[in-house]
Amino acid sequence: LPNFRVVGDNLKDRFDGASRVMVSNSDRTRGSSNAITSNSASNSVHGHRDGPPRRHRYNFQLKPYNPEHKPPGLKDLVYLEPSPPFCEKNPKLGILGTHGRTCNDTSIGVDGCDLMCCGRGYRTQELMSYERCACT
Repeated sequence: LPNFRVVGDNLKDRFDGASRVMVSNSDRTRGSSNAITSNSASNSVHGHRDGPPRRHRYNFQLKPYNPEHKPPGLKDLVYLEPSPPFCEKNPKLGILGTHGRTCNDTSIGVDGCDLMCCGRGYRTQELMSYERCACT
């Protein structure tokens, strides 16, 4: 079993390379189950196999949203719709927006002000904190 960091890095790479797809069921609407079988076989990464033709498991295919992109592979991450914008409040979707959130102006990560404030700008505030120490 690979360590957690390896799994996380692998998932992040796949997420960053995810492809938008659409469901194509045009073969099914023509009423020909052979069209589905032959079409799904053409998307297979495996070579030709002898025996009866194998039906696609779900009777539909995922095709690239952009016809210039290649079809997704078996291990590719795909999505049907883009994520909604999280910068602005949208009560219908339960999105609170990012107005008024605390951000880290030195971070380049998701907690950083550049990303979290969505280009709207931000105000910095310096806070002083006094803590008791446990001196020995």
